[in-house]
Amino acid sequence: MAQKAILAVCLGVLSLTACTSLEERQRTNGSFDYVDSNLVEVYQVPNELDKPVLNEEYAIPEIGANAPRDLIGKKMTVVSPVLVLPLVTGSHVEEGMKEATVWFDQIDDSQPLDLTIWNSLRDFLETQGIGIVNFDPERQVLVTDWMIIEDDGDNGWFNWTTTERNIGRRFEFHLDVKPHGRSAALKTELKDYLETRGEDVIADLDIDSERRNEVEILNQVISHYEKQVRLADIKRIEQIRSGFAMELGFNKDGDPAYLVDGEYDLVWPRLLLVLRKLGFNVKDLDKSNGLLFVNYGAESSGWWGSLFSSDDDELDLDEDDYRIQVLKSGLKTSITLMDNESNPFDADKVNALFPPFSKTMTTDNLDI
Repeated sequence: MAQKAILAVCLGVLSLTACTSLEERQRTNGSFDYVDSNLVEVYQVPNELDKPVLNEEYAIPEIGANAPRDLIGKKMTVVSPVLVLPLVTGSHVEEGMKEATVWFDQIDDSQPLDLTIWNSLRDFLETQGIGIVNFDPERQVLVTDWMIIEDDGDNGWFNWTTTERNIGRRFEFHLDVKPHGRSAALKTELKDYLETRGEDVIADLDIDSERRNEVEILNQVISHYEKQVRLADIKRIEQIRSGFAMELGFNKDGDPAYLVDGEYDLVWPRLLLVLRKLGFNVKDLDKSNGLLFVNYGAESSGWWGSLFSSDDDELDLDEDDYRIQVLKSGLKTSITLMDNESNPFDADKVNALFPPFSKTMTTDNLDI
């Protein structure tokens, strides 16, 4: 009996919702008598009488001059407003911004910010099979080809109605780059819309629907951007931990140095691991100038330091302060060892220290 009762309730719910379309579920329902209501005038108080104090806490504000005045009754939607989701590190949205816009800040200095954003957007369009009608990097504008969506009505499992529905959309993306080039706003605008629903054709949308479409595609672009950044970070960490080949050579000034077969931005964090492993303590650093201020031996003495080193890793070096210069050298990176007065080590000293430096720099999966 209990199972029959549950089945009866389910069938009752299905019968109530079976003929309800997605659009109808997004609209208000119930009584709309208020649409025909007349405005009640505020009662007048004679001059000789005291006027009562009116509470303005719940007063309805005046309608703005540009506000849509026909969105009442059945035309009012009840769906939650869509929000731009700034998922990428360094991205944000401005408070009160009505347009589908997201701000990006420069995080990676390997290439200009605008180029990074456009490359990510174009890669997203390519993976989605969406063409590009026009791309003008000078004006910072990109216009997409038609995005075609074939839908069966977006019905839930409880809806037995089917409606063939095709949607075509074209968007324009505009990038507003700040003069300093380290911040940029990506804005999405719906340029064309065409929807066929059975025999009906819809070419115009209200403001809310336009924004919903714009934010929807912008969030997909942001999500793709965030995924690319995450994959790049994973790849970068793997490269840093896997190690780099190193050889003896000279820096651009002709001083004895180590030449590492890797990009500067990858060799720099790898070198920090190598120095820690070899018993150096980094006291200060300046990545923009490639300069490290280190001390050898002081922080690795005792039983704790012995846990992370062996006799083979010990350096023939006095416990003292030193400096290390790291510079780009073509496709490689040069590492110059210096004393505390910025005097480069001589060739014999550089050769003597090469084996432990090379061994640690090339060690795979280095993690301490």
